[in-house]
Amino acid sequence: MGVRRRSRRLAAMITVAGLAFGAAACGSGSDSAESSDPNTLEVWTRSNPDPAATYERVFAAFTEKTGIKIDYQPVINFDQQLQSRASTKDLPDVMINDTALMGSYQGQGLLKPIDPASIDGHDQITDKTWASTVGIDGEHYGIPYSRQAQALMIRTDWLRKLGLRAPTTWAEMLSVAKAFADRDPDGNGKKDTYGMVVPGSAQNGYAAWWGASFLWSGGAKIIERDGEGYRPTMDSAAAVRTVTWMKDNLFCGDNGVIQPGAISAVTGTATNFQDGNAGMYLTGPYNIATYDTTPGKDTYEVVPFPAGPAGSTVLADGENIYFGARTGKTKQERALASFLISPEGQRLAMTGRNQPVVRIPVNSTLDAAQVRDDPRWSVVQKAYEDASEQFPNAPDFAPIKQDLADALNAVFTYCGSDVGSGLRELNDTLAGDLKDQDLLK
Repeated sequence: MGVRRRSRRLAAMITVAGLAFGAAACGSGSDSAESSDPNTLEVWTRSNPDPAATYERVFAAFTEKTGIKIDYQPVINFDQQLQSRASTKDLPDVMINDTALMGSYQGQGLLKPIDPASIDGHDQITDKTWASTVGIDGEHYGIPYSRQAQALMIRTDWLRKLGLRAPTTWAEMLSVAKAFADRDPDGNGKKDTYGMVVPGSAQNGYAAWWGASFLWSGGAKIIERDGEGYRPTMDSAAAVRTVTWMKDNLFCGDNGVIQPGAISAVTGTATNFQDGNAGMYLTGPYNIATYDTTPGKDTYEVVPFPAGPAGSTVLADGENIYFGARTGKTKQERALASFLISPEGQRLAMTGRNQPVVRIPVNSTLDAAQVRDDPRWSVVQKAYEDASEQFPNAPDFAPIKQDLADALNAVFTYCGSDVGSGLRELNDTLAGDLKDQDLLK
């Protein structure tokens, strides 16, 4: 508990620094903007080289169309570099990053509020998607750019060999996972296959990211809105029931349902589906292009997440366009945002030989499966539109996500642990997170 509270105090100090930046930016940011090229926007994304190449192509098309130049910076250590720039009172003009970070950025005073009506094409984005950019104060602080929802990748060649079909319930999913682990689906005569890939590490909140779909499909909530604030709800009967099911059926017992080392695995090391020795993976659609190469497009399918006691609600996330808290280039910033959410901009970002940076288009006139000529994307788009939930974005959800991941990882690591007491302790910790943000009700 002490480590978590120290982490929250550190976050609070960063927030104070950010707020100081916000105040200074309003007074001095225009000087910085005026001293730079008024027709050049500095744009940051959190991108590796392959998706960065897609952004380069999109920005080149924007410049050709408008004459506005882009100083593009693909930044891998995004938040670290952002805090460094905040300390110098000089932020990028435009940033594209995760939706779940909006509350943190807004709380630190790093973002300018946005009137959706000021962005051409705003009416082609649904109210549901716009709602994910509303801050605590009711103002919009981002423009939706890309969305996605988790889906189940499953080895259909293994299903055919074992005479099975894709699962539609948790019980069926567990049965298929055991068959993949026990019945030699790859036909090599060895017991070297696993039912499901799990990135169960607490590092960077992975256990919470992966486990959220189970929680919601099990009827549990992490935090809930309560008037003008929030309250933690991870001590509910639904949460205890769901986490107990996950612990008993996936992590504990020598049944090979999940890959070895799952409790310390992150997405970068949980490569068993791609390596060909695990049969299912609940993950994001950005992996489709990779898995089409290995294990191969003809070996697997994309299916909806099997239903739990409360349905089949999966984690949705994505990226927003953010305007840095500086002045002087509002017209150019709005022009870029309008292009990025337009059918032309969204199509460019969804296609090409490099990794797409738009998964499910936020522009409601587009269909992901049609743009890509790939019906598997209709599974992902339907999940986002009809059966998904995002992490709450108005609070700073980063400490909540990390504390949830720490608690889930601890429960899954120690099979003799009492789930109820572990989740009650987690609930107290989440209450502290909310109290630190003056949001506990």
